[in-house]
Amino acid sequence: MAEDRPQIYLLTPPSFDLDIFPETLSKVLGAHEIACIRLALASKDEDAVMRAADAVRVVAHEHDVALVIENHIALVGRHGLDGVHLSDGARTVRYARKELGSDAIVGAFCGASKHEGMNAGEAGADYVCFGPVGETGLGTGTRPEREIFEWWSEVIEVPVVAEGALTEDLVRAYAPITDFFAIGEEIWREEDPAAALGRLIAAMG
Repeated sequence: MAEDRPQIYLLTPPSFDLDIFPETLSKVLGAHEIACIRLALASKDEDAVMRAADAVRVVAHEHDVALVIENHIALVGRHGLDGVHLSDGARTVRYARKELGSDAIVGAFCGASKHEGMNAGEAGADYVCFGPVGETGLGTGTRPEREIFEWWSEVIEVPVVAEGALTEDLVRAYAPITDFFAIGEEIWREEDPAAALGRLIAAMG
């Protein structure tokens, strides 16, 4: 990958079959350079989340890729994960950093709020996510202004992540002003996820 290209931050599907997904994930990791994986499960079943965390960690670490888990700070140390992704902006960044230590990855999703992003960065987040970049009915659907990415990439040192309903056109447009693209459902719904990711990476130019 070209050095000035954004890196890929891979999101797992919100639910998956433990008998099938690890192999699919391994193929994607073998085909492309991935910076980090986020275990982004919708389930509130602790046993299911723990089993998924163990299965994905094995594959991620086989490929030397860091694995963070969405919101479940207590499971990071217990399951040998690399950090946590917080979906509530800056609110729990300081707590997560205190609990997990300086070496863990702590990231924060800040929606469309530049102010929330700045607070997260000041609280010790390793990266800040803004989104959804594309059109979606999920969440509030409020899209961050492009200007946030332009300003952030010029002024703030904390890496910025673009995520949500990404298309090849959006990847092409945002590649100059983001450090990472968080990509998940965009590829998992395709028959060949590795090929689908390849098309998005190619769109970076």
